[in-house]
Amino acid sequence: MSKRLSLIVAGAALVFAVSAVHAADTKSLTPQQQKMSDCAKQNKGKKGDDYKNGVKACLSGTPAAAPAKQTQQEKMKSCNVDAKAKSLSGDARKKFMSDCLKGSP
Repeated sequence: MSKRLSLIVAGAALVFAVSAVHAADTKSLTPQQQKMSDCAKQNKGKKGDDYKNGVKACLSGTPAAAPAKQTQQEKMKSCNVDAKAKSLSGDARKKFMSDCLKGSP
């Protein structure tokens, strides 16, 4: 009988401990803690610097970081594709490429 009583007492202690931990988890968060939690959820799945930058931007209230600026090589490739799609040649192509690489409309 004492072994059974020991198990009951141990089980009751375990239930009490779990309920105490659960009560601590469900206490209300401060506004800053809630904001941090929300920002972490928004950036779930990101890793490393992407995660850090996403959370930092969220906490500061700035919009998500813009995509990285195109390199000169990427701009050249994109402008070439656009010029080819417009069937440009000669001076018209040169002017288009110049404006496109400068970022002019």
